Amino acid sequence: MTSSVPKVRLAGGLEICRVLNGMWQVSGAHGTVNKTKAVEAMQAYVDAGLTTFDMADIYGPAEEIYGLFNSQLKSSGSAPPALQGLTKYVPRPGPMERKVVEKALQRSMSRMKVDTLDCVQFHWWDYKDKRYLDALGHLSDLQQEGVIRELALTNFDTQRLEEITNKGICISSNQVQYSLIDQRPAARMEQFCVANNIKLLTYGSLAGGLLSEQYLGKPEPSSRAELNTASLSKYKNMIDAWGGWTLFQDLLVALETIAKRHECSVASVATRYVLDRPAVGGVIIGCRFGVAGAGHHISDSLRSCSPDLRLTAEDHAAIEAVTRRSRDLMGLIGDCGDEYRS
Repeated sequence: MTSSVPKVRLAGGLEICRVLNGMWQVSGAHGTVNKTKAVEAMQAYVDAGLTTFDMADIYGPAEEIYGLFNSQLKSSGSAPPALQGLTKYVPRPGPMERKVVEKALQRSMSRMKVDTLDCVQFHWWDYKDKRYLDALGHLSDLQQEGVIRELALTNFDTQRLEEITNKGICISSNQVQYSLIDQRPAARMEQFCVANNIKLLTYGSLAGGLLSEQYLGKPEPSSRAELNTASLSKYKNMIDAWGGWTLFQDLLVALETIAKRHECSVASVATRYVLDRPAVGGVIIGCRFGVAGAGHHISDSLRSCSPDLRLTAEDHAAIEAVTRRSRDLMGLIGDCGDEYRS
């Protein structure tokens, strides 16, 4: 029995779930991954109707794990549900001839066991190296030729998004950090995306798990033992920049009150808040497929995108009473993705 998970349609016609299963967690920085167990763990998400997976060519075995699951599903006999596999092309800066781009896409296709790529989200490390425009030109041609369905970006800022769009390259989505903590997309990006039918796919919306009951009333985690995944240390740094642990506790108190009002979890409130933002197509929730001791958050994900969960004006006022006391991350860090570039 699949529940009806809300979908969003991207510019090229691909329909994806509004909650996506994130696979950065299988890249190794969140614990050792058992591929067989990872493939088994994916089934529960698909059974629940969460059929969209987000990965990258640089996320360790993520594409291969998706490929194993994909081929297993297809050979299971009965009509399997359609999966959506969104990957990323993250090249090292260098010459971006067509054959280089093509080879990278071929590698993703063979790992994922697909003959076309649902969505390729392009990332580039250095804006001063303008060859990202060459790469995007080739990706756009390959999209016209049917190799890629949706051409998208990861961690690009608004200025570059505008530059790329003005070159006549049709971008479906941009993957950026967006959460109750990091609301930088609202400053510039959101408006441009709404005007150009570009969806934001967001990560960090649960701050690596810090936005949950588990951390309410807890002393500030500081040791590596406490911040024991790449996500936890990354988003703890973001909280420090945003306003620190005491303010974060105030936010968790407000969220817990809201969660109780709606009979859901803090994570569901945090996810819903981002899902309701203009331009947001979907929220990526990290899944530690095949990592020992990893929890399943399927019911939270289903609840957060369910039409029954509606945040009220009162809820928003309680959240804003805390977030307005935080620092301006746009001024501190810069636009979306600037934290990855010097």
